[in-house]
Amino acid sequence: MAIHWYPGHMHKANKDMASVLPEIDLIIELLDARLPYSSANPLLAKLGANLPRIKILSKSDLADPDVTALWQAHYEQGDAVKTLLTTLTQADKAQTVASLCRKLVPHKDNATHNIVAMITGIPNVGKSTLINALAGKAIAKTGNEPAITKGQQRINLRNGIILLDTPGVLWPKIDNELSGLRLATTGALKDTAINHVEVAFYAVDYLLQHYPERLRARYDLATLADTDLGFLEQLGARRGCLRGGGQVDLDKVSTLLLNELRSGKLGGISLETPTMVVAEIAALQRKQQEKAAARKDHRLARKARRKLAPTSH
Repeated sequence: MAIHWYPGHMHKANKDMASVLPEIDLIIELLDARLPYSSANPLLAKLGANLPRIKILSKSDLADPDVTALWQAHYEQGDAVKTLLTTLTQADKAQTVASLCRKLVPHKDNATHNIVAMITGIPNVGKSTLINALAGKAIAKTGNEPAITKGQQRINLRNGIILLDTPGVLWPKIDNELSGLRLATTGALKDTAINHVEVAFYAVDYLLQHYPERLRARYDLATLADTDLGFLEQLGARRGCLRGGGQVDLDKVSTLLLNELRSGKLGGISLETPTMVVAEIAALQRKQQEKAAARKDHRLARKARRKLAPTSH
């Protein structure tokens, strides 16, 4: 699924983030615990690769705790990364974050040098809520709509740490199509930018494979249809999402399912695992290599044809 929602201020935000990275001591990156890989900005992975970082898995109450534990172990294989679990309503993590900052940047853990920490995350991941908790007062705007914050701001926490807040940003191209579908499933994109039915098909297919018992329990179904369309029709009939003539309204039932999934009514659900992502990255790399090889063959063939073409005098 291609992402078509990429406001102009997000393009500027990505450029601004790149320009200030030289003055940053560490990165505080908020990730959606349900999809840590897909909610990570690849720009930071490249430009900030040598910076220590705190990966905060937000909305952890909506994720599968067993899968979240796998992600924590995956990220903390090196000493330069620490993870922390939060929910959107937790305000008791501020001291833990400050302590981790000092632990990761020990040479600035004193009264004369401030630690400059960039805090970043995709839209609607809870970044502003965390900033307000760290500051002890309402500084950053919060809301349920993606893209609340529009520009960078510096926040002196008065404890030796300065936060550089950045807008919630996406990126203009997501190479892994499944990552785009996961982002849409969790509501990281404005609903006006997605096709609810297409996203629901993906979500149902995933849930049928990985969390069928959640679907049975939530919707009180003795048996489940074995296809995405079949289940949506089954659910639509049960929940009264019907059009005239008794036809299931796919858009209505898709919206219902996505809203219940996003709100946690289906229980803690994770949409990707480290093992799954490693396999997807490998497949994507093979696909890119095949495309590169095909382009090279095409160029060589075109060059050969030009050499064989008769020269006009």
